[in-house]
Amino acid sequence: RRHGMRVLVVERDPTYSRASTVLSVGGIRQQFSLLENIQMSRFSASFLRDINEYLGVPSEPPIDIQFQPSGYLFLASQEGAAELEANVQLQRAEGAQVALLSPTQLKEKFPWINTEDVAVASYGLEDEGWFDPWILLNAFRRKATSLGVHNCCGEVRAFVTSANDTIPSEPESARIKYVHIHMPDSLEYQPVACSVVVNAAGAWAGKLMEAEGLPGELCQPPLPIQPRKRYVFSWHCPDGPGLSCPLLVDTSGAYFRRDGIAGNYLGGMSPPEEEEPDPSDLSVDHDYFQERLWPLLARRVPSFESLRVRGAWAGYYDYNTFDQNGVLGPHPRLENLFVAGGFSGHGLQHAPAAGRALAELVVRGRFESLDLQRLGWARLGKGEPLREGGVV
Repeated sequence: RRHGMRVLVVERDPTYSRASTVLSVGGIRQQFSLLENIQMSRFSASFLRDINEYLGVPSEPPIDIQFQPSGYLFLASQEGAAELEANVQLQRAEGAQVALLSPTQLKEKFPWINTEDVAVASYGLEDEGWFDPWILLNAFRRKATSLGVHNCCGEVRAFVTSANDTIPSEPESARIKYVHIHMPDSLEYQPVACSVVVNAAGAWAGKLMEAEGLPGELCQPPLPIQPRKRYVFSWHCPDGPGLSCPLLVDTSGAYFRRDGIAGNYLGGMSPPEEEEPDPSDLSVDHDYFQERLWPLLARRVPSFESLRVRGAWAGYYDYNTFDQNGVLGPHPRLENLFVAGGFSGHGLQHAPAAGRALAELVVRGRFESLDLQRLGWARLGKGEPLREGGVV
């Protein structure tokens, strides 16, 4: 309202039962290898620390996202030691407090870890840990509603663009004039006129760019975002790591963290590209834990040999198949379309920074707080991926 805009959020699942946010493990870390990701984490940590200044609503209780500041612990083998050490130097240059630990120091601080094959470890000393994603999601929703944002239960399935009015039939660019919102349990749709469209459809952001009405020739290169199913397992181990347990990322890619204070843990591991599970539903392959994950956990934490599985669920990564980094910014040929997606597992922790960046683009036409131009569409067209070594 401050800028004379009316904002409509279209959400096909207002229960958020399949949303990546609420199905995540809720982590935030400073330990990335890409400058932009570190800078976004720095802002997001500040945002969460002062969350009531940003998202507090008068007459409502203060927001408590139940942040657990236990840090992230990355382990590196001899082959990955140099890269991890270089990442830490970059993180420190951006103001992140990260310690490098030798195997001896690692064993002294976390005696429950088997340090065999570990050459070096990095440990976040502040602004790292995990929080309750559901509380953060609802805080954003309540704040947006208090500021006049409208919410609609439906699904965008088609667009009308100015390309339909252009002669010749192959314009160099176009504007989106209307979106067609299909209502639940109905064959009807509602056309909504719009001046700006933001594609923040998460794992389905790429599919949305293939919707009816968007000229195929203007949507090149395609948005390389796909849903990738990831399992999260929970287990109980009374003799496992205690309250000092961080979110540990093993040399194998397996990760786990403490869940509460009663000997419970959460963890998982991304599969190899050739073994990606079918993302058509959120069923869980329980054999994946027994055959792939448990042996790695028990090798790193010997007490996990006697763990007992409690449950599991699956959620979606909005996976950028091009370089596993977010795509953030205006579309090169659809003049009033912006996108924020493809963060490949770190979207929740970077949401405050991504939202601020998009707001700056929409209202002022440029990035102001952080220069995130490298995360834009240009790299897709040039075939120049941005490598992030810290994808978990």
